[in-house]
Amino acid sequence: MVRNRSVALVVGLIFITLIGPIAWAQLTEKEQQTLWEANRIFVKVARMVKPSVVNIRTEKVVRIPYAPYPFFDDFFKQFFDWAPQLPREEQEFVQKSLGSGVIVSDDGYILTNNHVIKDADKIWVSLLDNRKFRAKVVGTDPETDVAVLKIKAKDLPAIKIGDSDKVQEGEWVLAIGNPFGLGFTITAGIVSAKARSLRGLTTYGDFIQTDAAINPGNSGGALVNLKGELIGINTAIYTKSGGYQGIGFAIPINLAKHVMNMIIEKGEVVRGYLGVEIQMVDADLAKKFGIEKPIGVLVSKVYKDSPAEKAELKVGDLIIKYDGKEVENPSHLQAMVISTEPGTKVKLEIVRGKKHRIIEVKVGKRPSEKELAARTERTSWLGITVQTLTPDLARKFGYDENLKGVIVIGVDPKGPAAEKGIQRGDVIREMNNREVSSIRDYRRILEKSNPKEGVLLWIQRGEHTFYVAIYPNE
Repeated sequence: MVRNRSVALVVGLIFITLIGPIAWAQLTEKEQQTLWEANRIFVKVARMVKPSVVNIRTEKVVRIPYAPYPFFDDFFKQFFDWAPQLPREEQEFVQKSLGSGVIVSDDGYILTNNHVIKDADKIWVSLLDNRKFRAKVVGTDPETDVAVLKIKAKDLPAIKIGDSDKVQEGEWVLAIGNPFGLGFTITAGIVSAKARSLRGLTTYGDFIQTDAAINPGNSGGALVNLKGELIGINTAIYTKSGGYQGIGFAIPINLAKHVMNMIIEKGEVVRGYLGVEIQMVDADLAKKFGIEKPIGVLVSKVYKDSPAEKAELKVGDLIIKYDGKEVENPSHLQAMVISTEPGTKVKLEIVRGKKHRIIEVKVGKRPSEKELAARTERTSWLGITVQTLTPDLARKFGYDENLKGVIVIGVDPKGPAAEKGIQRGDVIREMNNREVSSIRDYRRILEKSNPKEGVLLWIQRGEHTFYVAIYPNE
């Protein structure tokens, strides 16, 4: 009985926007009632959730050098073919931006995206009832694009937090935020996919994909289910025009909540760590491992003295379950591991030699960026030393912390790369027209290339990008 009623409501949701006045009149009273019930669900959820979503406005003071006498240089160059070098002055501008956030506690904690409030000098939060508060940053985590704010207020309408692990593809969802600064706006759609990985956005993937309209300004807003439960923090859109094109992404609330709790309780984000490099499993690999379909991830490297090595995990093992949960892809496993408290013992279900095994591993603490940066890769003939570009290294060398690639940290002055002008601090983004986001990508592409045919690199140096073709020294 309940199942039939649910099916009827779903059918109603599909057709409610497709029927006109004439068609409506032709429906039976029972059919009209079903459609109105579906409509009331959306109205009820909107009323329930809307007060928990806030508008965020930020201000950032930027200083831009400028010439106090812009025509002075032109005058001297025109008549004397030279110009005196006058000191440049700096002019201050206030850069403003808009975003959204979600009230997660009645005493003023707010979840949003790191990129919404990044480098802001001032942050204001506006509630649905028109109250405005100056917000302070409790903490941020650029690697997951999560930020936690706090306002001085009590008895706030905190949202009900759901369980993103229970989200299903095809499930109806609502997105609430502040698109284009228009104010509180609600859109509806379904969960299009789970465990999506977005290169260039965050270090860790596992996004919820939805077709609910998410536009600029929606970042940091709420993605909720039809129970009014928060299941994700809206964070990005896939677009070629700058606007909505039917594909939006949200950070699963379980991951965002884990990061938030660590920021509030510990003042820092401590991540779990296995110490392996992993890759996707395709149909051919699945066949080799004797499984029906591509599932899990394949271990391609085990780091020395890591939790994985101590648990006797081996290269070639296929991890299909983590702590009883099926592993969908590398970003999914990565998200589960970093959300595990260091010191926790978890069971891995693996396939080794077509046999299923259970291995218990004690999750370690993820090494610091400095320790990770110590893992370098020296090429056999290019004459450069590279390292996966981490957010910490990106900031150190003046790049956007979301930039992906491998960064050159050493150059052999007698090597072929040096002869082509490759410098320390250059970021290799592509090799032979294939994207490079880690040392693993770099190593794999280099191993498959024929040195006699050379290698084509797409390099970023500062704000500029260029191609370089490198061949071995004769």
